Amino acid sequence: MIRVQEEDFDIGTEISCMTSSNTEIGGLASFVGLVRDHTGNEKITSMTLEHYPGMTEKQLERLESEARERWDLHDVVIIHRYGKLLPGDRIVLVITASPHRAASLESCQFLIDRLKTKAPFWKLENMESGAKWVESREGDSLAADRWG
Repeated sequence: MIRVQEEDFDIGTEISCMTSSNTEIGGLASFVGLVRDHTGNEKITSMTLEHYPGMTEKQLERLESEARERWDLHDVVIIHRYGKLLPGDRIVLVITASPHRAASLESCQFLIDRLKTKAPFWKLENMESGAKWVESREGDSLAADRWG
């Protein structure tokens, strides 16, 4: 399930929906990304996330399909927020469910690594000194590239 939305999400509700009456799931992995309150030595007052509607969802669907091809997954949830967010707010949720833990753990890491570099989101960090667009980091590219 893919959702791109402004509103917050409830992690417990998403897990309950995924696992409710599905006793074939043996492993569940999740990742929650949060807005930090600083970048380097500067304090972040808010972050604004923009995306390209339609293209964003299609790219997330491609990533989900690739994960399902690589691992035996019962279910996948990807929720990514956009709009103005404050420090401590949730940005992204990735949950994967599989018969065994290895597939859920690996696929969850794969999805978040690829989301950082392949999903069309743009982040504007608002600080007391002004605003700046977040640039991609080499470490994110290296993490995504290790999956081939």
